[in-house]
Amino acid sequence: MAERVVELRGISKSWGAVRALVNVDATFATGVCHAVLGANGSGKSTLLALVATLATPTSGTLAHRGFGADRTAIRASLGWLGHDALCYPELTGRENLKFAASLYGCGDADVDAACARFGVGNFADRPFRTGSRGQRQRIALARALVHRPSLLLLDEPTTGLDDAGVDRLAAVVEEEVAAGTLVLLVTHDAPFVARVSGKALRLERGRVVS
Repeated sequence: MAERVVELRGISKSWGAVRALVNVDATFATGVCHAVLGANGSGKSTLLALVATLATPTSGTLAHRGFGADRTAIRASLGWLGHDALCYPELTGRENLKFAASLYGCGDADVDAACARFGVGNFADRPFRTGSRGQRQRIALARALVHRPSLLLLDEPTTGLDDAGVDRLAAVVEEEVAAGTLVLLVTHDAPFVARVSGKALRLERGRVVS
């Protein structure tokens, strides 16, 4: 299997007059969990969107090595957790997971495994909208991982989770890193970063500062 690396060279991204990222150089590879840190508005979520192919750079080059030759192949390898849970509110949690799994050719066994990893209990069989913030976050995490992606992008994944949920998430991140998944994490949760991250990139006003 080819080495999996995401490489950014001279990446800048503007949204109209707003410069979200400025001349960013970074390399993310398997073997560790990479964290992207910084204050609100520093460009963290923009960087994640670029890696996810949800946005394109204004300038610079971004290469996904080992994930396929085009955007379709990259997205087939991608597990994404953003600020939106990407779940249908009127469907149950399990129905949402089954739908997500079907998009990748996965079945009920994969749904059951994802539920088990995040402790998704009886609330999986209730409409997604009725769950607590933490319950919805567990389902969203299970959705992001139901197809066993090789590139996992997590934006504020501990939001709403209780201590047990954070423990489960930390264990899953460690399992994914050990299995060769490239994990890229955006968060303000410093204790969680200290627990799971092997490398960190800090942004300030769109620029790499450390």
